[in-house]
Amino acid sequence: MGREFLDLFQNWADSYDDTVTGKDVEYQAVFEHYEMILDEVVLHSKGRVVEFGPGTGNLTKKLLDAGLDVVPFEPSPEMRAIGMKKLGEHVTFRDGDFLDFSLEGKADTIVSSYAFHHLTDEEKGKAFGIYGKLLVQGGKIVFADTMFETEQHYQATISQALTKKYNNLAEDLKREYYTTLEVLEELLHENGFSVRFKQVNHFVWIMEATKQ
Repeated sequence: MGREFLDLFQNWADSYDDTVTGKDVEYQAVFEHYEMILDEVVLHSKGRVVEFGPGTGNLTKKLLDAGLDVVPFEPSPEMRAIGMKKLGEHVTFRDGDFLDFSLEGKADTIVSSYAFHHLTDEEKGKAFGIYGKLLVQGGKIVFADTMFETEQHYQATISQALTKKYNNLAEDLKREYYTTLEVLEELLHENGFSVRFKQVNHFVWIMEATKQ
């Protein structure tokens, strides 16, 4: 359920905000247009918003600033602490993840940024099944994450990282569960969603899925 990566976040929490602003050369392309990507997620969000993997709260803040009711679930204690330090007066970061969380009532929108790749494809399908029950009719899943048009695009990106000697990035791409648009589309259709994708940089696409 992604919690096998918590040790990574324990080490990354303090420098995460530096990474997303481009200070880590290997990940500059991954986080290119970062603020615009978060703004795009907010643009497609409405009502009561459940956020998974808020990390240090960058997307959370934008959602709150837009006047939305946000319930963030973050499994990393270190990330939660930073998020609460930033936004604790306005929202409570809850312990939870994409599959294991406690929430009363329905949601209008489910959002996430740079986190859904912590789940295997099988777990992604389970998550969509849960969200289909959680969302109101017409509700949306709006995820911004690294995903690939095809398996060939995925393998080519790993090769490019190795050519540039971006070994940390290459290992990240091989270690975690990055998937393809085709797989996501099939899983979403199986669980009663329509979906459209928009590419925002070489790595990141925005997935906007609507409950039918």
